[in-house]
Amino acid sequence: MEATGTDDVDKLKTKFISAWNNMKYSWVLKTKTYFSRNSPVLLLGKCYHFKYEDENKMLPAISSCAIEDCVISGNVEEFRKDFISRIWLTYREEFPQIEGSALTTDCGWGCTLRTGQMLLAQGLILHFLGRAWTWPDALNIENSDSESWTSHTVKKFTASFEASLSGESELKTPSISLKKTIGKYSDDHEMRNEIYHRKIVSWFGDSPLALFGLHQLIEYGKKAGKKAGDWYGPAVVAHILRKAVEEARHPDLQGITIYVAQDCTVYNSDVIDKQCASMASDNPDNKAVIILVPVRLGGERTNVDYLEFVKGILSLEYCVGIIGGKPKQSYYFAGFQDDSLIYMDPHYCQSFVDVSIKDFPLETFHCPSPKKMSFRKMDPSCTIGFYCQNVQDFERASEEITKMLKVSSKEKYPLFTFVNGHSRDYDFTSTTTNEEDLFLEDEKKRLKRFSTEEFVLL
Repeated sequence: MEATGTDDVDKLKTKFISAWNNMKYSWVLKTKTYFSRNSPVLLLGKCYHFKYEDENKMLPAISSCAIEDCVISGNVEEFRKDFISRIWLTYREEFPQIEGSALTTDCGWGCTLRTGQMLLAQGLILHFLGRAWTWPDALNIENSDSESWTSHTVKKFTASFEASLSGESELKTPSISLKKTIGKYSDDHEMRNEIYHRKIVSWFGDSPLALFGLHQLIEYGKKAGKKAGDWYGPAVVAHILRKAVEEARHPDLQGITIYVAQDCTVYNSDVIDKQCASMASDNPDNKAVIILVPVRLGGERTNVDYLEFVKGILSLEYCVGIIGGKPKQSYYFAGFQDDSLIYMDPHYCQSFVDVSIKDFPLETFHCPSPKKMSFRKMDPSCTIGFYCQNVQDFERASEEITKMLKVSSKEKYPLFTFVNGHSRDYDFTSTTTNEEDLFLEDEKKRLKRFSTEEFVLL
């Protein structure tokens, strides 16, 4: 009886934390984000310009929540469709219990895992669908403005807390609706794309069977000394993602791998070895790779000298985004305008979606509202991601990024480097037999150097 009582208290505590975080963070979907019409917007290597039809009617800013109401020409609709098509992964609740814990939600602690999932999802979209792909239903997603967001959030919080006392769940999915569509595909290519779109989303479902779902990522994190409810830094998540892709046995995933840079160094031969690993394809050099580079953009605060480099990275067609954020909150950075970063925010607690069901709803996996944040607010700890389709693609990308690194570093040492050869060829790594061990020692040093209050991302 005592154990049962303890479990009930833990479940009640979890529900309360979930509801509180939902109230704390969900307002971001309704706050207006302003985009200048005078500056280009870069989103994962694509450039957009927002202009009025009459160039004399220039205004300094435009609300992203009201873009569809403006008389404009140019690429605003294309930008909205492109942004919304990116896969959005957020806090969820009421999913199957995480093994070894009483947790059925990641509210308050899982945001870095979620931003890592978003980066990997973008890499998989590039791999299976290409950068030009957009979701045909993207512009059918809209926010509900039927009532005040604040009052709506309070009602949801109250209902959730009352439900937790009675053992029922009343917290619904976010107020995003998908307009009714015809449900038919224009051709076989479009149908094939939608099949892969759904397949990719399903791989990130919140169930123990999902290849890149929260449950699996936590299992891989245990080898790094992490457990459900712990803080996961951007570098830790990079290695968890690498392990998850390595262990995936799905036939569709045999043509892609992940490489994580050591000590801010990408060893070209190590990357190529991964790409040339044995695979079913007749072309041994056809394996794609997602390169993850954990870096630090300064000491306790981000050094503004790195702003142009970060902009340059997000302007590359190879970029799949940045796992980062600001202190105590992790975001998925996907673009910029002027000196502000464009991101997707995982801090919204949505209801569990069973992705094993045929035609499961997709709308909660796509974000209707782009957000912006000053680069100066960015936490210095982050992981940068690139996707290369094959060896030739990697060689071109490494050359282009190396040039950018040289320009951005000026007289200082660059954030990271590409070097020829294998990691084992260099004396300073010869005593390290395991990449993960090397990484873990680095993380332990960081954790000692920065206090929990300053450095933990929630």
